[in-house]
Amino acid sequence: MKIIVAPDKFKGSLSAGQVAQAITEGLLLCHPALEVTQLPLADGGEGTAEILTYHARGEMRSATVSDPLGRPTQARFGWSGAQKTAFIEMAEASGLFLLAEPERNPLLTSSFGTGELIVRAIENGAEQIILGIGGSATNDGGVGMASALGYRFLDEAGREVKPIGGNLRQISRIDDTALVFDPARLRVRVACDVDNPLTGAAGASHVYGPQKGADAAAVQQLDAGLCHLANVFRQHFGRDVERVPGAGAAGGMGAGALLFLGAKLIPGTALVMEQTGFEQQLAGSDLLITGEGKLDQQTRHGKLIRTIAEKARERDIPVAALCGTLDLEPEAVRELGLCFAASILRRPCTLAEAMEESHAGLRSQAFNLMQLFLVGRK
Repeated sequence: MKIIVAPDKFKGSLSAGQVAQAITEGLLLCHPALEVTQLPLADGGEGTAEILTYHARGEMRSATVSDPLGRPTQARFGWSGAQKTAFIEMAEASGLFLLAEPERNPLLTSSFGTGELIVRAIENGAEQIILGIGGSATNDGGVGMASALGYRFLDEAGREVKPIGGNLRQISRIDDTALVFDPARLRVRVACDVDNPLTGAAGASHVYGPQKGADAAAVQQLDAGLCHLANVFRQHFGRDVERVPGAGAAGGMGAGALLFLGAKLIPGTALVMEQTGFEQQLAGSDLLITGEGKLDQQTRHGKLIRTIAEKARERDIPVAALCGTLDLEPEAVRELGLCFAASILRRPCTLAEAMEESHAGLRSQAFNLMQLFLVGRK
């Protein structure tokens, strides 16, 4: 009997790989002869670089780069020498979590550190980069990232403009005569699950600026800066990306990646499933077990578990989900395409206790699930 174990992470508790391992232990405890394939997944957000590196049989590497305020910080990226591919998460260098609450101000932050990670990858010999752009602290249209790659942003007097969100309106032209890489020789794909345009009411500044510390006045200033930058982009690149879906992702990094890197924006779940060979792994499977820290209304509108269930249903493979918290009515569980869903909590406890006992809870509930599944097959 072939079982696929394809969970997301339990945020703050276990990585997707650790979740898959705990579930596998419970399954084999129930039936040691099972053929279990561990396929930890991600949705393109936090943890994606590590997951893709794992599936590529690569390694995680570390580099000293600039945080959103220009201070040195250690950031990791994945590297597969066999594929000459780097797996980078923008949040590692330019993430909101790197800043204390009082430091969060997208007028002052820069994505320069993300560009430094890209430079490190190129120095390693990368011919392809997969870039996740969630969780950023920036609203600079990607000019910080581009600055690290050799792009220069000049004002009307020809003076270089510091690449931060609050300075975008000062940029008059772009100088790309001293790039440290050849865009034509680098393939970049960006995991992007939002469809926000660059500017306007649904754009980067208005939708995500407040989450990054921008007040109402700062939101207006940031949006005006991105509107101005879009005009500079049109003049320099001869391309209008202002209304492109996803251009507003990560404070405009979507637009910046399109133009500065020649990137393609791809839904994160689709990109992860392609890289992990998810659909090929389903062949001949009898059961797929997935899960995440919390199954709730957000799961219903998310993409990972829903897509997992859809792909399995196309092949008549039942899908079960294990989670820390189950906050869905039975009708919603069925609507998601799940044949079974259960919390791993075994007793009343605090959040800290629940997180500490996640491995044991997953192991135990996987054992129970397999017992039930085997009875059902008799």
